[in-house]
Amino acid sequence: MRTKVFSISHLLLFVLLLASVIPLKATSVGEDDTAPDRTRIAFGSCNSQAEPQPLWPSIVAAQPDLWVWLGDNIYADTHTMDTLASKYNQQLRQPGYQQLLQSTPITGTWDDHDFGYNDAGKEFEKKAQSQQKFLDFMGVPADAPVREQEGVYRTYTIGEGNRKVKIFLLDVRYHRDEFNKLFDLYLPNYGGDVLGEAQWQWLERELENSDAQINIIASGMQILPNGLAYSSWSAFPNARERLLNLIQTTHPANPILLSGDRHVGELARIELEGYQQPLYEITSSGMTHHREPSKSGNRYRIGEQVGALNFGIFDIAWGENLTQVTMQIRGVGNKVLLEQKLLFEPYTSPSASL
Repeated sequence: MRTKVFSISHLLLFVLLLASVIPLKATSVGEDDTAPDRTRIAFGSCNSQAEPQPLWPSIVAAQPDLWVWLGDNIYADTHTMDTLASKYNQQLRQPGYQQLLQSTPITGTWDDHDFGYNDAGKEFEKKAQSQQKFLDFMGVPADAPVREQEGVYRTYTIGEGNRKVKIFLLDVRYHRDEFNKLFDLYLPNYGGDVLGEAQWQWLERELENSDAQINIIASGMQILPNGLAYSSWSAFPNARERLLNLIQTTHPANPILLSGDRHVGELARIELEGYQQPLYEITSSGMTHHREPSKSGNRYRIGEQVGALNFGIFDIAWGENLTQVTMQIRGVGNKVLLEQKLLFEPYTSPSASL
């Protein structure tokens, strides 16, 4: 009986993996596309509190179970904490965002422009104070353990039992070494680190101990792309390799990468040892401003970049034998601009058979 289930599911998985990923025509997703046996997570990044924010009505209409900020949640670019707090409060007063806050739990991480200023890292002298302002914006309780640590990294779990999703919110700013820049190029800094040793140890423990069916690793900077024209994990090759190796060795069930920063939407994938499914990264960036899409800069890209205002959706349809995950980049009016569907088998910890 077990062999029959696996052969059918593997066939379905193979068929899905053959499908190419292409930007879709301007199709809209209705407000009634929800179901009791689903989990929907929405996410986005690069949101200026000073610019129009036309995506919130579409995000609210999508009825997500959770909203995840991926960094540059505001554009502060300041060393003055009163200015930082004022800009966070401006975003909190935004009518569309207020509507989301009334209906949806919020979590997330930061990137450089809400951490401090462009390309800021561990050298930022106000990072401890900035951390508290960020956690205030996220509504994190005053007595939460993350208030006492150095960095905003933490996990968020949604669902329970065999319908659990765990989100690892990485902090790629507080401990990140300086970029090795030459003019506008981000050259490899082989000796540089991104997370800091305490965060690495935390991440290893959390990955090893996760019993979630789906594990989402969220980073302000992109992880898979390898271009030099912008900031990403590729600027720190050894740290990037360490992260991918850590996923392989800890082997959490069904890992997916989530990122922002780039002012475009994008999908990428890479093969990892020990997984039948490729490791996918979905990037959603550009909630209030975007750039023209590029043809280069990411050898792992599938499909094309989305050069439009966008947010992302994880739609998880839970099943007894197979779970379908639909990853989408959506635009104004819930238009689907990019999509990838995945099939996952129920995960059983190796220790369960001992």
